[in-house]
Amino acid sequence: MNGARTASDGVLIAVDGVDAGALVKAARAALESRSRGGISKWDASGVFQELAVADSTAGAPSPRTLLLLYAADLAFRLRWQIRPALLEGRSVVAAPYVDTAIAFGRAAGLSAVWLTNLFRFAPRPAERRVVHTARGREHEVKDGFIGFSCDRMIGAKRNDKHRGRLIQGTAAELRKVRRR
Repeated sequence: MNGARTASDGVLIAVDGVDAGALVKAARAALESRSRGGISKWDASGVFQELAVADSTAGAPSPRTLLLLYAADLAFRLRWQIRPALLEGRSVVAAPYVDTAIAFGRAAGLSAVWLTNLFRFAPRPAERRVVHTARGREHEVKDGFIGFSCDRMIGAKRNDKHRGRLIQGTAAELRKVRRR
């Protein structure tokens, strides 16, 4: 997009949260009142699928590495899914979008400035929604970007306490989104 909007432009809706199942449900609900639209989900590029099959000798990725991969995947989604659909006048729900990644990065201890700069390329959505996970249920998060990232960094079963703290921290950062 060159910045100029036309009457046929669609609407970008961001749905963020830690629970992949809740994200998809909220994304579908966001599209209910719209006649034309679709959902753009994380890992459309397949970069995380490649990471999932990487040999264990590659080691655990850092939060910074995971966020760089997320940014690359989001750039792919914008180029091949989101922008073309918006130009066709369709609504697109990005689930998750930028706030999930930034919340994960903040929970992992990364600089807010670094995170803001990393996602500066992403257009501001017309609508933002955050799907909150009930406190105390964060340990049930298994899928999606947050579950995948925690499993890769920490191990699926190896340290449930640390994994739970990271997911809870991400959820807490997402609760702050309403105040921004």
